[in-house]
Amino acid sequence: MRGALRARLPAAYAASGRRALRVTLVAAAGFYPFRYGFDRPVAATYALFAVVALGGLARIPGTGRQRAAVMARLLPLCWVLVVVGTYLSVRTWSAVLGMLVVGFALAFAGVGGPRPAGAAPGLQLLYILPSFPPYDPGALGDRLIGTTTGLVLLAAAEALLFHESGPPAYRERSARAAVIAERCAARLATPPHALTGDDIRAAQEAGQALRSRNVPEAERPAGPGVRERALSHTGLATRTLLERLVRATCVPRGDTGPGVSAVLHAVAGLAAATATCLRAGTPPMAQQQELIAAHARLSALSAGAPPAPPSGGLPDGAAPQPPGFPPPVLRCHAAVLEIADAALAMGAAADLAARGRHASTGVPAGPFWYATSRAPVLWWRRLCGHAGRRSVFFQNAVRMALALTAVRFVAGVDTLPHGFWAMLATLTLTRTTLGETWSTIRLALGGTLAGALVSTAILILAGGDTAVYAVLLPVWMLLAFTVGPVKGVGWAQGLFTVLVALVFAQLAQPTWRLAEVRVLDVLVGSAVGAVFGLLAWPRGAHDELRRTAAELLRRAAEIVVATSASVAAGTRAAVPSGVPGHRSLQHAVVLAESAYAQMQSEPTPFGGWARGRELPTVDWQATLIAGHHTLWGSARLLEPPLTPLSPAAAESADMLGERVAGRMLLISAALDPADDTPTACVPVIDPVLAGFTAEPPGAPRRYYATVAWLSSLMTDLTRIAHAAHTAEARARDAARS
Repeated sequence: MRGALRARLPAAYAASGRRALRVTLVAAAGFYPFRYGFDRPVAATYALFAVVALGGLARIPGTGRQRAAVMARLLPLCWVLVVVGTYLSVRTWSAVLGMLVVGFALAFAGVGGPRPAGAAPGLQLLYILPSFPPYDPGALGDRLIGTTTGLVLLAAAEALLFHESGPPAYRERSARAAVIAERCAARLATPPHALTGDDIRAAQEAGQALRSRNVPEAERPAGPGVRERALSHTGLATRTLLERLVRATCVPRGDTGPGVSAVLHAVAGLAAATATCLRAGTPPMAQQQELIAAHARLSALSAGAPPAPPSGGLPDGAAPQPPGFPPPVLRCHAAVLEIADAALAMGAAADLAARGRHASTGVPAGPFWYATSRAPVLWWRRLCGHAGRRSVFFQNAVRMALALTAVRFVAGVDTLPHGFWAMLATLTLTRTTLGETWSTIRLALGGTLAGALVSTAILILAGGDTAVYAVLLPVWMLLAFTVGPVKGVGWAQGLFTVLVALVFAQLAQPTWRLAEVRVLDVLVGSAVGAVFGLLAWPRGAHDELRRTAAELLRRAAEIVVATSASVAAGTRAAVPSGVPGHRSLQHAVVLAESAYAQMQSEPTPFGGWARGRELPTVDWQATLIAGHHTLWGSARLLEPPLTPLSPAAAESADMLGERVAGRMLLISAALDPADDTPTACVPVIDPVLAGFTAEPPGAPRRYYATVAWLSSLMTDLTRIAHAAHTAEARARDAARS
C-alpha cells in the first residue's frame, strides 16, 4: 500500500512535503511553548519567523546535513541582523538607511557561491522583522532567544530528520573523469593506439558531467577560496584533457614512437594519481615529476634533428628535407604535448583542491595565481571583480536594495500597518527581469486576494477563539509549504496569506480587517517591486550576457594577436609581479559566466528583442569555452624558452592569428551591435582555405602547437556562428511560410 502511494505521489510533492513537514514540526516546537507555555509572544514570533526565513523562504542548496552546517555558521550573523534592526528602528530615516546598506550587502553576498545566494532572502527577512516599530530595545532579549531557538531546532531537524541521498560531489565527478582519462591515455599509448567507441562515449559523458549546468548548485565549486577555485580549475583541466584525448589521431611510430608512448603512459599514471588525490588526499608528486621528465624529453626530441641520411646520399630526384622532423610528426608531438600540459594542470589543481595552500606539487604562478593567497584577499578580489554595473550580482543587489528601501520609506512615512508584509512581498516577488516580475505580481495578487477571502471567512467564523487558530496553524503550514513551491507563486501567496492571518490572530485580537491589510501590503510591495524592476536593468541577464560575451571575444582577439606575434618573434611581454596574466580576459570570462548562469533561470523577455533587433540564438557555452581556450593556450605557448620562427612560419602564424582575431571581432559585433553596425552573416571558413593546413619549411613544433590552438578556437567560433546561421534560417523559413 505504501509503495503504491509513493508511486502515485509526484516527486516534486514528495520533496516539498519532506521540507514542509520539517519546517512545520520545528516552527510548532518553537512557537507554541513560547506563546502558550511561557506567555512570551515576542519570542514565539521570532522563533516562528526564523524557521520560515531560513527553512521556507531561503533556498540553501544541498543535503540536510549541508544545510544544517550553513545554518550553524549563519547563526552569529542572524544575531547581528536582529540587533542592528532593533536599534535602527528608532527613527524612520535610520531604518531606511540601514535597509539600504544591509539589503545591498546581503544580496551582493551571492558572489560567494550558491549557498550565500540561497540564504540571502531568509537573512533579509530576519533583518526586516525587527526593523519595524515598535522600537523596543527591552524586547531584544526575547527576540534573540526566539531567533536562536528557531534556528537551532531547524538545524537539528535538517541534520537528523528525513535523510536525503545527495548527488555525487564535484570532487568525485572529477575523480571519475580522471579514471576515464587514465584509461583513454593508456589505450592511446599501446597498440592499436586508438580509442574504442565506448571509450569516446565515456569520455564525452564524463566531460558533460563536469559542466556547471549538469552539476547541482550545492556541488558547484563557485566560492572564492583556494580549494573552490582549484576544484573548478580541476574540472576545467579534466574536461580539456578528455577532449584532447578524444581528438588525438596520431599514432606513436618510428624513432619518435617511444617518446610519444612514454608521455602518454605518464599521462595515464598522473590521471590515476589525480583520482587518488581527489578521493584520499594523497599528493601526485611522483607522477607529476615523471610526466614533466617525459614532456621535457619529447620537447627536446622535437627540437632536435632527425636521423642522418643514408651513407650513399639521397636517391636521385629526392629533394633534401628541411631540418627537423616532418610536419606530420611535429603535429603529433604538438598534440601529445598539449595532452601532457592539460594533465599537468589537472594534477596540480587537484592537489590544491585536496590540500589547499599546503599542496606539495609546484604550481605555475600564472594559471594558479591564487594558490598562495589568503582567503580575505581572494574574497576581496571576488567582490571587487563584481563591484560594477556590468556584473549581474551587482545589478541584482542594487535593484533589491533600492526596492526594499523604498518600501521601508513608504511604510514609515504612511505608517502602513504590518508594513513588513509589504517588504516581504517585494522580497519574494521582485525578479531579475521586468517581464517575469510583472507576470509574478499578477499571479501573486490573484492568489493574495483569494487567500484574503479565505482568511476573512476563517476570522469571522472563529472570532476570538484562539484554540481554532492554534489547531489550524500547523495543518495549514504543512499544506502551504507543500503545495506552494509546486503549484507556483499564486498558490504560494494565497496559502501564505491565510498562514500569516492564523499566526497574528494568536498574537493580537483577531479581526477580519487583518486580511484587508494583507492585500494592501502585498499591493504596495508589488507596485514598488514593479517600479524598480522597470527602472533597474529590466532585461536582466539577457542584455548583460550579450555585452559581456562580446567583450570577452574582443579581449580574446587582443590576446590571440599578441600571442601569435610573440610566438613568431620569440619574445614575450613582461607581466607585473603578483598580477595574473590576461586579467582583462579573466575578468570578462567571470562576468560572462555569472550572466550565463543567471540567464538560464530567466525566460526570454519580450519575445527576444534587443535594441530593436531580433536577438540571435547563440551557443553561449561555446563563447565561454573560447575564452578559456584563449587563456590556457596562450599561457602554454608563451612558456620559455622562446625562439623566433623562420620567416615563412612567422608569417603564417601572424596571418592565422589575425584571421582568428578578426573572426572574434566580427562575432562580437554581431552579439552586441552598435546602432550603425551593418547586419551581415558570419561566414563559415574552410580550414584548408584559411591556411591551417599549411606546412612552412623548417617550422618547429611550437608553430604546429600554435596552429592547433588557433584551429581549436576557430572550431569554437564556428559553433557560435553555426547557431546564428540556424536561427536565421529558421526565421527565413517561418517568414516564407
